[in-house]
Amino acid sequence: MTAATAPHPGLALGSLHVASPVVLAPMAGITNAAYRRLCAEHGAGLYVCEMITSRGLVEGDQHTRDMLVFDEAETVRSVQLYGTDPVYVGKAAEILCAEYGVAHIDLNFGCPVPKVTRKGGGGALPWKRGLLAQILEHAVRAATAYDVPVTMKTRKGIDEAHLTYLDAGRIAQESGCAAIALHGRTVAQAYSGDADWNAIGELAASVDIPVLGNGDIWEAGDAVRMVEETGAAGVVVGRGCLGRPWLFRDLAAAFAGEQVTTLPRLGEVTAMMRRHAELLSQHMGEARGCTEFRKHVSWYLKGFAAGGEMRRRLGLVDSLAALDDLLADLDPIEPFPVSELGTPRGRQGAPRAKVVLPEGWLDDVDGAGCVVVEDAAAGSGG
Repeated sequence: MTAATAPHPGLALGSLHVASPVVLAPMAGITNAAYRRLCAEHGAGLYVCEMITSRGLVEGDQHTRDMLVFDEAETVRSVQLYGTDPVYVGKAAEILCAEYGVAHIDLNFGCPVPKVTRKGGGGALPWKRGLLAQILEHAVRAATAYDVPVTMKTRKGIDEAHLTYLDAGRIAQESGCAAIALHGRTVAQAYSGDADWNAIGELAASVDIPVLGNGDIWEAGDAVRMVEETGAAGVVVGRGCLGRPWLFRDLAAAFAGEQVTTLPRLGEVTAMMRRHAELLSQHMGEARGCTEFRKHVSWYLKGFAAGGEMRRRLGLVDSLAALDDLLADLDPIEPFPVSELGTPRGRQGAPRAKVVLPEGWLDDVDGAGCVVVEDAAAGSGG
């Protein structure tokens, strides 16, 4: 941030008020109960569970149910739901409200993963405007009985020749959604290139419901700038917080009108790593918790001088005691690598020459009543 701004009034999603207009994007294998709590310990916002499939939930799939775990400190339960069948999505929304006490449901129409788009799901689905409306209407109808707001997340479109975001915004508003989040990339871009913030601004100007901006928020200043430039009501943060749960402290401060940039020394980062592994172990057991922690090591240490052998050993850690021994060998006073500020984190990849879609998918822009086989094991993304 170059200058302090007036405090943000927060984000209103139906009757749900979020003090800081910041949403943690659901990320597969990342935003489990342990990570959501870790992020929440550093700032205010809405922290969304990993995406689950509506079919898996309705049919009682154990893996799906196992993902619906909430920390004892998690007072506002938020879940992202994936689905391509309006009836399944409606039933799943009912289950989330009635059995899991969720306070917010987000619907995923942004996932760019080929195994999802080839079945008409994720970022491919908004091309079928009629089907999108049916899915949203079923979800909103089920959740309204519990006063639970429903939002949706999408992308600009399948590719630059097949844009859908303005229609999606209109349909979301007409269907009773409390907000729509837009990732400023197409499905074809995946996570490559730059996010188009102009599209976010265009959507915000075209609808009356809140628009949340997503894409290329690496620092708190980026989030404030996005809101100022686009008129978005808030932001969705994904890859920017990988290995940096303290980013939510900076975000909360920025939207409160303060200038804060957290630059933790390596000792503070290792304390964060230890806390993360501890929370994972509490929820999953120590062996699995430490295994799950391994994927985070490279993100936490990005830019620090820790050598390849240390990183390799941390990537094999199998107990909290072993983790303690390794972390003790790192230099606690090493300063934060400021060269990493404002740089991309996590996956980027290359744009796709062609998005994998069901045969004939682009021939019809309505799709109301069409039968899309819902995948109970769809991956997450968005």
